[in-house]
This record gives sequence, structure tokens and C-alpha cells, in this order.
Amino acid sequence: MKVYTYSQARQNLADVLNQSKDEEVLIRRRGGDSFAVVPKPREGSPFNVPGVKTGATTSDLLAAVRESRSKTSQQRHPRRRG
Repeated sequence: MKVYTYSQARQNLADVLNQSKDEEVLIRRRGGDSFAVVPKPREGSPFNVPGVKTGATTSDLLAAVRESRSKTSQQRHPRRRG
């Protein structure tokens, strides 16, 4: 745990914030009060992810979906031989 005085923290704020990502950081005031610097986790959807660049076209994707559905349908309803 790293402890800074108020004056030290003010003069080195960027370093204090960066250090708080790795370890607990306290700032002490002259009167004895202590304050913890804790990074706030980023908020956002877990589904907000960067896209993947492919050479696939819309036609390629639709063909793949049709093929997949066709295979699934055949597995559920096999044709009877007579």
C-alpha cells in the first residue's frame, strides 16, 4: 500500500491514479483523515466488442445459414427409405 500526503498526491496526481490500478493508494490530510483512491471499473455492455473483419459477403453468410439449417432439418427429420 502506498501512502501520499495531500500535497504529494496533488503534485503527482497522474502517477497516483496509475498506481491505484496496481495497489491500494491512500492520501492523508494534515488533520489525519485518510482517503482511498480506487479505480472505478468501466461500465458497458459485455456484448460491446470490436467487430471482426472478414472477406465474407452477405451472400456468403446467407448461404452458410441455409446450409446449417438444412443439415439441422435433415437430422431432425431423416428421410425414410422404402
